[in-house]
Amino acid sequence: MLVVDSERDHTLRVARADTSTARDPLVLARPAAICCNRDMYDCIVVGGGIVGLATARELLRREPARRVLVLEKEAELAAHQTGHNSGVIHAGVYYPPRSLKARFCVAGNTATRAFCAEHGIAYETPGKLLVASVEAERAGLKRLFERIAANGIARHWLEADELAEREPALRGVAAIHVPSSGIVDYRAVSRALAADIEAAGGEIRCQTPVRALHEYASEVVVETPNDTLHTRELVACAGLMADRLVRMLDITPDFIICPFRGEYYRLRAARRDLVRHLIYPVPEPGMPFLGVHLTPMIDGSITVGPNAVLATAREGYRLRDVNLGDTAELLAFAGVRRMLARHIRPGLHELRNALSKRAYLARVQRYCPQLELDDLKAHPAGVRAQAVARDGSLIGDFKFIDTPRTLHVCNAPSPAATSALPIATHIVDRLSTRD
Repeated sequence: MLVVDSERDHTLRVARADTSTARDPLVLARPAAICCNRDMYDCIVVGGGIVGLATARELLRREPARRVLVLEKEAELAAHQTGHNSGVIHAGVYYPPRSLKARFCVAGNTATRAFCAEHGIAYETPGKLLVASVEAERAGLKRLFERIAANGIARHWLEADELAEREPALRGVAAIHVPSSGIVDYRAVSRALAADIEAAGGEIRCQTPVRALHEYASEVVVETPNDTLHTRELVACAGLMADRLVRMLDITPDFIICPFRGEYYRLRAARRDLVRHLIYPVPEPGMPFLGVHLTPMIDGSITVGPNAVLATAREGYRLRDVNLGDTAELLAFAGVRRMLARHIRPGLHELRNALSKRAYLARVQRYCPQLELDDLKAHPAGVRAQAVARDGSLIGDFKFIDTPRTLHVCNAPSPAATSALPIATHIVDRLSTRD
């Protein structure tokens, strides 16, 4: 809770939070170099994923003389969600018109491709096919067709014969073609953003977890294992740890970050020519995830996935990754218990698919019957940071929390990678209104 301390000349003070539940995930095996520079930064950005890096870059683009520091707890940038996703440059197909998701994604599709062209980063625009595999899905496909139009995105309706002509390996009664969907390596995008930051005089420190935050009227104090830093403003783009950064300011958020593991397979090399487009099923009503899809990657491979399984660790990339503290924290939050009760049947289906490769394959065979069990090879999983509200709802749009000197990106689900540049513009615009 924010409190005014009258004994310190009405200075705004934020008490240090108990970080015992956040301690283990933030520990690094090898500490960063100790820095004794106690000069004031203009802005510290916490989180070296694509949103944090884009924000730091935008800060320096607006004010090149600004002292900007990026803190990343891992040994490398883009180590979590940014480096473990499908690599899709989304078009903005699914999102409610006028929502932040829709606005940022449509703008981000263009901005990401322009950034890649400017920086010599390989990307392609093969387009996406949304496939209704049975007649019962046609109505949902038509609703998507109208939503795509409402978001100002080019699209084309295909009947079964046109779908078969475009992608002979697929089976479906109808499809939507969205030509602006693309693919890229977001780690490469992140490296280019980092290079821009450093070229502009910004600083990036990896292996520097945040242990505590203290907000005062004139500054924010950031404690790390090796240093105490001072900054006029702080932006937290902490992804899977977003709610824990909020709690460090003694604010009780009305949500919790719930980690969902997305498991992938990769098609064997002989199947690399199976499809040319990104292939997506019609999403299940009421579910925030897009279903198991086929994605040609920028390296020429094709991935299958992801599913969505509740992870038992904030950074639980494997089924056997269990953190009892993380799990207890999740189950103690009433919203998570409500969510699990509300979605128990699809949750059990997702768990079965995680445990059974054959069950996973069956989901893809609905629209691509040619695939066989031996076609699916191991591929690294990812973990989504999904904000869950107290009422058990999955927060669908981007969510921000402001204090006088901090701004927290609390929910940045897919398509956050595609939307990173517009999100950064939005963040810096919000900061500029404080001046």
